[in-house]
Amino acid sequence: MPPRIHTTEVGSIASDDLTELGAGKEGWLVENPNLICALDTHSLAIANRSVVLVLEWSNGDDQSGNRVKIRPTMNPIEAEYISAIEWLVFDDIRVLALGTSCGYLLIYSLGGDLIHKQIVYPVKILKLRVRGTKRDLTEDASSEEVCVVLPGAIARFDGADIQSMLRRWFEETHTKFWEQMSTNRGADDSENSFGRLPYQLWNVSKYGSCADAAITGIMPPPLMELQSSQRYYCAVSIGDDAVISAFRLSEDRSRSLVGAILSKVVPVTFSTIASLSKMIWRSERTPPKRPEPKPQPFARATPLTCLKDNPRKGEKLTLSPSGTLAAITDSLGRILLLDTQALVVVRLWKGYRDASCLFVEMLVKRDNSASNSAYYEYEKSDYCLCLAIQAPRKGIVEVWQMRTGPRLMTIPCAKGSRILQPTYRFGSSTLSTTSYIPLEVFFLNGDSGQLSVLNRSFN
Repeated sequence: MPPRIHTTEVGSIASDDLTELGAGKEGWLVENPNLICALDTHSLAIANRSVVLVLEWSNGDDQSGNRVKIRPTMNPIEAEYISAIEWLVFDDIRVLALGTSCGYLLIYSLGGDLIHKQIVYPVKILKLRVRGTKRDLTEDASSEEVCVVLPGAIARFDGADIQSMLRRWFEETHTKFWEQMSTNRGADDSENSFGRLPYQLWNVSKYGSCADAAITGIMPPPLMELQSSQRYYCAVSIGDDAVISAFRLSEDRSRSLVGAILSKVVPVTFSTIASLSKMIWRSERTPPKRPEPKPQPFARATPLTCLKDNPRKGEKLTLSPSGTLAAITDSLGRILLLDTQALVVVRLWKGYRDASCLFVEMLVKRDNSASNSAYYEYEKSDYCLCLAIQAPRKGIVEVWQMRTGPRLMTIPCAKGSRILQPTYRFGSSTLSTTSYIPLEVFFLNGDSGQLSVLNRSFN
């Protein structure tokens, strides 16, 4: 009986351009901690500390896919480098978002043009997360966002604000005045001419600095604030001090009375002192400098719970599409499945050191004749949520059915491979159920350059 084939090759990323990123050495894709990847439907972005290579994978012998190199301008004094990368994909717009070690969010076009640059908070950006939930029978409200994870803090950009800014930029690039305007705009502008993107920022370091975090979705307000018009979000963070901690995030930026008084009095005091000093000493006039952008004040974050289990440390966090489940890996080789609504661990795996997890949707076995037809279009209800666990020390990938289902398959995974997933695509909530695109998992073999996709059916 021939062995079952659980993956299908979709293309290759082999290219001489990868040499700059370390290709050619066995295990180069997984052994370099500064190498980060982001996958889109037909493109892959790979970044090291100073350069981003964007390439389209090719099919068969065709090696003519587009390749773009992006070299962001970094601050050499601060030894700034690229620390996070993610695709932002809208209906007809595809751009690349970068996070830096100095806390800047950079957005680049596929042509390598800098679209937007903005300070989030002056610390290293650990991760960029793109997530959305659309209004349907199970969700009362839709929410699409870009989440920026920092040590001890988390920021949220609304997807609609980013899309609006990108549309203005692309419309401007096609006007006849663009060339003149681009020459008038200084290359060293610290902020884009379209202004700052609005965002919320929360401090989630009550239980220690976090190694990863995520906003899991909208949650109800506290009992005493049922009439509040503010939105509340639930955030889960993991780190060295607390394996898991959860917070209720409020859009209200209200602070204490003392803080409000200080925020008003201190700036006025310094302004008065500066004016008097100029009148007394009449210092020579110097050309005005562009003020350094200031970080946004923190909004209110209320601790909900935490799990401390020394010496266990949280390492990686992966969210399900709906945000109701989170897979968390720790330093003891365990994987915890967290219900983010009840904030309860509902499942535990042991013996998976250095593991990586991704949620995937697989076809459920159906007995009716309609689903066996070649013309049948699968709906969301035809798929079941599963968790793909890559165990590099075992050289395998396991697929487990959620929440408490069995292990469905075990797949050999070549050494030097990564599992990746295409980013969430911002879009309309009016999509029909027959056009549902399930969550997929891809295998990228760095040594051979082959890219494969996990088959949706396990029968």
